[in-house]
Amino acid sequence: MTEEITLDGIGVAPGVLETIAQVSAESVDGVAAIVASSAGLPGLVPKGAARGVIVEVGEDGALAASLHISAMYGRPLREVATDVQRAVTDALLTHTGQTVASVDVFVDGVVFPEQ
Repeated sequence: MTEEITLDGIGVAPGVLETIAQVSAESVDGVAAIVASSAGLPGLVPKGAARGVIVEVGEDGALAASLHISAMYGRPLREVATDVQRAVTDALLTHTGQTVASVDVFVDGVVFPEQ
């Protein structure tokens, strides 16, 4: 994994971008949790993927994020995913000034309220 990402001449650790994406997604109403991605081989999964968040920088400098979430039962999944896309896009753009090319949201589960 890259030790440092350069954004407009400033070095940023990859985990910083993933943390920004994670915190902004967790703040969305209807998101129960960020869940670990099951893709990849044990021991070969990048650190961000193990947390369920990956943020990459393209050759053109645009950011691409991928998040795996569990949603709360009762909210439309499309609405939750769209709200996560907006929140992550806004947070990454605000904190880095970089264009956000894509935010992919995977709903890996639904959490039911305790009765």
